[in-house]
Amino acid sequence: MDGKMLARLGAIIFVAIAITATVIEMSRKDEPAPARPAPALQPPADPLRQSLRRCQRMGEAAVSDPDCLATWAENRDRFLRRTPALAAPQPAGEQ
Repeated sequence: MDGKMLARLGAIIFVAIAITATVIEMSRKDEPAPARPAPALQPPADPLRQSLRRCQRMGEAAVSDPDCLATWAENRDRFLRRTPALAAPQPAGEQ
């Protein structure tokens, strides 16, 4: 056998293997993987959010409610990432 004949025989064997693999793959039945239900994500209860909702339901009356004013101040501090001041800074000369 010369080199040309050997190359043709190798090509025919390669094509036969490729066709066989294709037929086997196409005859398979795809079964979907069993779906695992995702765990329900329950965010922790946020008392600030609940208080904000209460103030929202109050409407215009919330403007004069001291609890709502404190809640809004806390929400601003949280949003701006500020730590609430415990006491107002006093000038150096006064004590």
